[in-house]
Amino acid sequence: MVDYKLEIVVLPVSDVDRAKEFYGRLGFREDVDYAGPEGFRVVHFTPPGSSASIIIGSGVTGAAPGSSEAVHLVVDDIEAAHKDLTAKGVPVSEIFHDAGGVFHHAGTAARVAGPQPDRTSYGSFLSFADPDGNRFFVQEVTTRRPGRISHVVYDDVAAVERALREAAIAHGAHEEAELGGVRDENWPSWYASYMAKAAGLGA
Repeated sequence: MVDYKLEIVVLPVSDVDRAKEFYGRLGFREDVDYAGPEGFRVVHFTPPGSSASIIIGSGVTGAAPGSSEAVHLVVDDIEAAHKDLTAKGVPVSEIFHDAGGVFHHAGTAARVAGPQPDRTSYGSFLSFADPDGNRFFVQEVTTRRPGRISHVVYDDVAAVERALREAAIAHGAHEEAELGGVRDENWPSWYASYMAKAAGLGA
């Protein structure tokens, strides 16, 4: 058995610096900005909580700028994602679900306004685009279906340490914003939930 893990999605853009500002504003972590000879450039971003990343740049793809139509991001609360993107100044669609209830159609066909009525996992969406028009969909997933990841996987000790440090930073912000600076005695449970979500587990 060979594991084939999705690692990179390359997005075609016309203005690397403009796209870089956009993805930075989204809160995507900038991992690499490499400039090579003859205008070659690679900018690598990782969305919060994602194992896979995106690359923008020049000389990295022959696709027309803005031609990517359906990169999907997963969240556990579609309404919170809508508020977050709006607060960051990103033009975002209304939350919607598909009339057929399985997966959204292309474009805006069969869209029904509002979250899936029963908030069924995989059923609610929103969409937005980067400055070139590369289209993203955000999908609410709260419970994974059988056969998907059901346990947290870290590849090495460094990955565990990095996850703990990221959880510590997020937990500090949680204590300050939600608890008025009071120490959270239930921090192990909070860490466990945060790290599981960051590793791709549903609630």
